[in-house]
Amino acid sequence: MIILVANLGSTSFKFRLFDMADERQLARGGVERIGDEQSAAFVEISGQRTEFEIAAPDHGAAIAACLQRLTDANGGCLGSVSDVAAIGFKAVHGGRVTGVQRVTDDVLAAMAEMNAICPAHNPPYIAAMRQLGERMPDLPLVAAFETGFHATIPERLRHYAVPQEWAEQYQLRRWGFHGASHRYVATRMQELTGRDDLRLIACHLGGSSSVCASRGARSVATSMGMSPQTGLPQNNRVGDFDAYALPMLAERTGQSVEGVLAEMASRGGLLGLSGSSGDIRDLYDAAERGDARARLALDVFASAIRHYVGAYLVELGGVDAIAFTAGIGENRAEVRSAVCAGLEELGIKLDDDANANIAGEGPIHAADSRTQIWVVPTNEELVVARQTKEFLAGSSQ
Repeated sequence: MIILVANLGSTSFKFRLFDMADERQLARGGVERIGDEQSAAFVEISGQRTEFEIAAPDHGAAIAACLQRLTDANGGCLGSVSDVAAIGFKAVHGGRVTGVQRVTDDVLAAMAEMNAICPAHNPPYIAAMRQLGERMPDLPLVAAFETGFHATIPERLRHYAVPQEWAEQYQLRRWGFHGASHRYVATRMQELTGRDDLRLIACHLGGSSSVCASRGARSVATSMGMSPQTGLPQNNRVGDFDAYALPMLAERTGQSVEGVLAEMASRGGLLGLSGSSGDIRDLYDAAERGDARARLALDVFASAIRHYVGAYLVELGGVDAIAFTAGIGENRAEVRSAVCAGLEELGIKLDDDANANIAGEGPIHAADSRTQIWVVPTNEELVVARQTKEFLAGSSQ
């Protein structure tokens, strides 16, 4: 079974193509600047990368163009589009619809109900799914929602202290995101430790970041709530914030509440704190030059992660392993060190040399650390491919 996994941005499309017989990646590629007169695209097959330009007025056209390259008689890896069993989407928020779903009008309508919560994610996914459904009506489209992994979080940790009818009528609750990444890391850590009852705290740290507690590869708690804007400060998103400050900011800045929210989602986070950049690499460079605001941004980021790690230590009743993943989690030893600093009495102790020199997957805990600490590169696309395969197998029975 061959599955194409699509990851969409507002003007971009990335894909990976898997042969699920052995979970081998056959190809990858993407398109940037969708909607421009000419869009930049690439396809990589067996290590051979081809870059080209296409006319891609929308995401449907971009995906169709990549499929054409994959089926090209000169260098393609597919005989025809019919070789693809389905396209799996790493969908973000469906509100009342979650888990893994065949894309239907009802699923698209449920996603549209969450557009205000996920303005950067849901609209392009909805548009691309509609366009592909029209272009390729015989190709199954499957949405694997990021919220699905967090469906196992207990009710006491899913509810805000608001009138109950808001939760029932408006889907107002802590949904959680980065589900594909947290699912992959939780499953992989069970394999690495040989434990199916593992108490794990996973730190997905990148341009968008979250912390998740799991037990036996089932989500118990996570830092993101109703929207992907919440929880940890992101590169340019504010993270946790007191809602009662919104009307005050609107009044004093002369903006609407919507205007303030837009700024919080684009000029907040590490960018807002530092006043210069939301990129962690830039911030460390600036901090080394003595930039106090860059140092503040880094300290706030690490402290927010530690806040959730501490909360989840209590929730899990102890922790067997901590895993770092995503761009920052995998590549910034300084962040991992800052998160674990001073936790030796809790049984969490880094090996400084291992932490500084790790490349790829591996342990970074000291020999006398009660808690294992790992770096685990995530593979969200493989998770979506697995979920799509399982869904197709179940729907055919």
